[in-house]
Amino acid sequence: MAMSTAKPHILVYPYPTAGHVTPLLDLTRRLLARGLSVTVLITENNLSLLQPLLSSHQSLHPLIFPYPEASNANGSFNLHTSLHDLHYPLLLQWLRSQKPPPAVMIFDFFLGWTHQLASEVGLPHVVFSPSGAFGLSMFFTLWRDLPKVEDPNNGNSLVTFPNLPNCPVFPWYQLPPLYTRNKEGEAIWEFRKNVWLGNMASWGVVLNTSTELERVYIENMKKELGHDFIWAVGPVLPQDDDVAGRGGSSSMPCHDLMAFLDARGDGSVVYVCFGSRVVLTRKQIDPLAAALEKSGVHFVWCVKQPDEQNVAGDYGDIPDGFLDRVAGRSYIIKGWAPQVEILKHRAVGAFLTHCGWNSTLEGTVAGVVMLAWPMRAEQFMNARVLVEDLGLGIRVGEGTQNIPESNELARLLSESVNGARAERGRAKQVKEAVLKAVAEGGSSYRELDEFVKSIRSLNE
Repeated sequence: MAMSTAKPHILVYPYPTAGHVTPLLDLTRRLLARGLSVTVLITENNLSLLQPLLSSHQSLHPLIFPYPEASNANGSFNLHTSLHDLHYPLLLQWLRSQKPPPAVMIFDFFLGWTHQLASEVGLPHVVFSPSGAFGLSMFFTLWRDLPKVEDPNNGNSLVTFPNLPNCPVFPWYQLPPLYTRNKEGEAIWEFRKNVWLGNMASWGVVLNTSTELERVYIENMKKELGHDFIWAVGPVLPQDDDVAGRGGSSSMPCHDLMAFLDARGDGSVVYVCFGSRVVLTRKQIDPLAAALEKSGVHFVWCVKQPDEQNVAGDYGDIPDGFLDRVAGRSYIIKGWAPQVEILKHRAVGAFLTHCGWNSTLEGTVAGVVMLAWPMRAEQFMNARVLVEDLGLGIRVGEGTQNIPESNELARLLSESVNGARAERGRAKQVKEAVLKAVAEGGSSYRELDEFVKSIRSLNE
């Protein structure tokens, strides 16, 4: 059989945390639908996230690798180097055993060390960004230009980025800790730098965003990297019939939650969630709870509990008596929440979020007002896109450095669902533009087709 008539085979390698695995599997679903054969490198602990796809696609194959044991004891930042040390030789051996080899490897941007591995076997290498174009551009700029401040202990020292659109300025504390936490010359810092240099040297870049959301940053990235092999194919969120099982199983009976929402008026509920990893401190959770109480709004609140190893740390919990005082207008979730289903419900009108890119996209597609309280990583860049570029976000806080005052936050919560704020109309406009982009014939749909066409050309 001629190579050109065979299904192109690709290898997909997500970074093994839920917030990174889920969007790359969403992309995988779309690649399978376009006739590709896909092997997904998945760690044992994340195999359940792949199961819904495996049960419905014969062209999908799992490549199960162990999860590094050392990272469990030493923290998530060592997961980057542990994956390299454990997976590099295993993956190299697997690639050399494939006859013929995959046409291309698509990998998460935290796995940029795979660029060297792909070069060893002559495999084209595509970086997938689970962050937006602005967030990815910030990572590229940091590791290429290596900006410094006189006093890195002064988190308010300002850093200007003249090569990014509109020359944004950020205080040092808002830059990703992967860059700021260690010093140049330290082994972990040099490892991360090489990861990002590997990303920038990749054959291509796939972005989980659309030109309707981030056109100026996408065009700037093409200029900075010096090529057009950059495809904005997002948001790669699932269609309605593909939501079940995505990201994990719910921690509460979904029918109870939906019954609560069904009983509320259109756009009257605020959804509060800070992602799967952020545990609020006592100084953060107390004013948030007070604001929810004072605002009088109906709300769904997903409260992240600390992991066992962090139970002695500085974290907050719901204040005593709070549940009684908000009874009848609140629904509290402790654990994983079916966020896509919550946001798309007609009763939800606003989303208080940490501005992780997955949450940013899910809220944008739902057409809700975004109350932005970024916490870390590139979330400060995402908040800027929502508030300043798209005009559908309201800035309410920033990490632990700018914790909102409860009366002011209560006012913003109320206005987000009850007031005549311009962000409400703008959120609906952006939703329509993004849904049009991912529909057949839209910009993201066409970009994904072009990406698949490029892969097929490698297979000829």
